[in-house]
Amino acid sequence: MTQETPIGLPALEAELARQLALTGHGGPDWTQPRAHGQSHVFDVVIVGGGQSGLAAAFGLLRERVSNILVIDENPPGHEGPWVTYARMVTLRTPKELNPIDFGLPALSYRAWWEAQHGAAGWEALDKIARGDWMDYLRWYRRVLDLPVRNDARLERIEPLAGEGLHRLHLKDGTSLLTRKVVLATGIQGGGEWHVPPMIGDKLHRHLYAHTSEAIDYAALAGKRIGILGGGASAFDNANWALGLGASAVEVFMRRRQLPRINPIRFMEKVGFTARYPATDDATKYRVMASFLSHNQPPTNDTFQRAAAWPGFALHLASPWIDVAEEDGKVRVTTPGGEHSFDFVVLSTGLVSDPALRPELRDVADGIALWRDRVPPPAGCANALIDAHPYLGPGFELLPRTPQDTARVHGLFAFNYSALLSLGLSASALSGLRHALPRLVTGIADQLFLDDRDTLVGALLAYDEAEFLGEWPREAVE
Repeated sequence: MTQETPIGLPALEAELARQLALTGHGGPDWTQPRAHGQSHVFDVVIVGGGQSGLAAAFGLLRERVSNILVIDENPPGHEGPWVTYARMVTLRTPKELNPIDFGLPALSYRAWWEAQHGAAGWEALDKIARGDWMDYLRWYRRVLDLPVRNDARLERIEPLAGEGLHRLHLKDGTSLLTRKVVLATGIQGGGEWHVPPMIGDKLHRHLYAHTSEAIDYAALAGKRIGILGGGASAFDNANWALGLGASAVEVFMRRRQLPRINPIRFMEKVGFTARYPATDDATKYRVMASFLSHNQPPTNDTFQRAAAWPGFALHLASPWIDVAEEDGKVRVTTPGGEHSFDFVVLSTGLVSDPALRPELRDVADGIALWRDRVPPPAGCANALIDAHPYLGPGFELLPRTPQDTARVHGLFAFNYSALLSLGLSASALSGLRHALPRLVTGIADQLFLDDRDTLVGALLAYDEAEFLGEWPREAVE
């Protein structure tokens, strides 16, 4: 039997072009152009050029909304976490998921992989390598010719009173005008990474970093590193640091046992990722109170790699009671004693709250939060849940009061802060397949309804004849 020869990416791209044509991709926009002096007005600006932002852009193009732009603060090819702070070897999600292909076989990760490595290569693959996923996203952007502007950091969203527009102020001093803004800003985009005051108030900044940051682990070769927190990222960073020569990495957890349950796997199996938005608010509150009580465990292979390093140590039931600087090092006090480190890393998660986002400072006080809309079920009160934005069914931010409607209208939170309202749909790869159609529908519906009077009036006045037949028919000579 001859070995299968991969078809190569050019052949796959030709097939993708055919599938796009067969499914009616393209065609003229139906949206109504807006004018604002000499400035161009976009229908939609998507903030974030990672997997969510790119897929949202493609989804809008499929709805014939093409007056759009994606902006990202990073240079080309470095959007999202995969080449910045993500330090896992492989993705944690199953390879069979189809999160951003919109049902087009030739756009799927599997098709991209098999075009280069063949079907046998796919069968031999266990998990998707982090770098390979980033390469797929680069190809996705290129082959779909998505409109992305890099090195464009959003500083402020300014609603223009009475105009139904938002002015986006960028770090370079330029600005953009748009009707809709999609915050596809990832896991940190709805708030900020959590730094316990005990750390932030007592240590100089050169002695600690959060796992979400760029950390020069090569410069820490030969050093002792302490990691606070026992989630998946703690073990990813332990492996990374030890692989670059750290003499010791010690992970500290407050729990007495390693986290073993990953509720995402259950949610994937029984439809939670798709059907969660249909549940009532009280049920959502209870579900997410339980979900947030679980740290996402490391994959088994990640843990085994970390445990195999001679410099690795794990301390269970060891919360940090106190930290202090001492002769240029960090002294950590736990219930079991004191430890000295050259550097400490925080795997302490994040807090979702619109008030923490500097780009939302003009509108944050007008955004409805869960604490404004949903009383906590008995025994489930959770301040972290209460600070999440309370979103509409299409990921749209909702006003806290009727007077706030104009300021927040047109803003969509397609990031981790959508967790409470819409579940894992925009918060994990496993949910994007279900989230993207919901987001795209929400944006397109809002664009249409904003122009409802104009469009309905044009329909009522429409008189272009299509049928040209006559009766009785004229005699044919």
